[in-house]
Amino acid sequence: MKEFKSIKVTKGIKTLLIDNPTNYPLIGMGSQGAVFKLSEEKCVKIYTDQLQAKMEAEALKAGQHLSFFPRLYETGSNFVVMEYFNAPTLKEYLRNCTYIPESITKKLLSMLNAMKKANFTMIDAPLRHIFVLENEELKVVDHVNAFKRQHPVPLKLLRDLNIILLKDSFLSRVKKLEPDTFKTWEEYFANNSLDYRNIPVTSGGSGKGVKVDSAVSQPLIGKGHQGAVYRISEDKCVKIYGKPDHCKQEKEVLLSNQDLPFIPKVYETGQNYIVMEYLRGANLNQYLKKQDSLSEEITKRLLDILTVMKKSGFKQIDAPLRHIFLTNQGFKFVDHVYSFTRVQDRPLELFQNLHERGYLESFLEQVRALDPKTHANWTKEPIPLSEINQEIIEEVAAEEARSMKKALYPAGKSRMSWFREQYRNPLKDRRRWVL
Repeated sequence: MKEFKSIKVTKGIKTLLIDNPTNYPLIGMGSQGAVFKLSEEKCVKIYTDQLQAKMEAEALKAGQHLSFFPRLYETGSNFVVMEYFNAPTLKEYLRNCTYIPESITKKLLSMLNAMKKANFTMIDAPLRHIFVLENEELKVVDHVNAFKRQHPVPLKLLRDLNIILLKDSFLSRVKKLEPDTFKTWEEYFANNSLDYRNIPVTSGGSGKGVKVDSAVSQPLIGKGHQGAVYRISEDKCVKIYGKPDHCKQEKEVLLSNQDLPFIPKVYETGQNYIVMEYLRGANLNQYLKKQDSLSEEITKRLLDILTVMKKSGFKQIDAPLRHIFLTNQGFKFVDHVYSFTRVQDRPLELFQNLHERGYLESFLEQVRALDPKTHANWTKEPIPLSEINQEIIEEVAAEEARSMKKALYPAGKSRMSWFREQYRNPLKDRRRWVL
């Protein structure tokens, strides 16, 4: 077997590119690097940036005396070899909990206090970076920004707990267990309160995504070329634009079409933001990844949306799969910045998306049966299609990484059933889990 040092990890367009000539399985990757399992005790994280590898190595060395830090075995110019955890993350562990256990709260507080005493500047950790071992022992990974970012309060932890509806439960326990800590956090948020109307979002320039402030406590649920979307309550989100003109264009489309069933409900608008309904559910691109065929019902709904758009005066007649959400109220369509300004009479991006998923031919056959006239208009000229692009290749690689990570659990067991057996206390089952 080749050494892990032969593995190459480089930056791609939207995800990392991996050249792995070894048999070491990929078990995860993020923006900084990819992680490979070396044995039941060890894994290696390989970075695209040597500076980040150095920063993480320094943080891990500084935290080796802390019980919740992974054991560090070896470092190199672009890698760190550390302890491997075959265990659920805290996000997985708390899923379906109606309130956060006091035992977990105590351990989180102990962890945060220890990080503060060790002089880390980022006193924080998102739920996905915290692993839950036997007896609810916590282990925290990804410390590359431990001495770089200034998080005197756990912004990411609170953001993640808010998303899974456990923030209030956690804070109520903190107030009882450590009232001084609770008061410190309260004062911090009072002095650093950030109205979502003033969240800094700047244009990344031509062809690039917008730039956002990583210290913002509101949960970021997506960003693109025109703006960033934050969830601000259980049923609302706000889209903040890098350019006021983009906000103005999308606002005009949304406000003038609130009667259309696929247009998200708008609650408030400003010069650079729009508050609209938060859409629960997968987008159509995510949904079709898990399907063996394209149903006629989906084709009919897409055709209905495109037909209504044309009748309602939209100039850009298109419906990218990633912009269509499957909700309890039917299909919802987001991102309408150019709907009134760009002239396009055929859904070319939708065609390309379906082509990449292998569904374009069946889609057009179903459209011909449902609406022969529209089919004739769409196909009277050849449809310009690109070969499957780099973004899809990278997406497949990322999906493969997630699948490999799931495959590490014992054969015949789901991730949930496995960690239930490992970590659940039967006496607490009825109180902590809604299954």
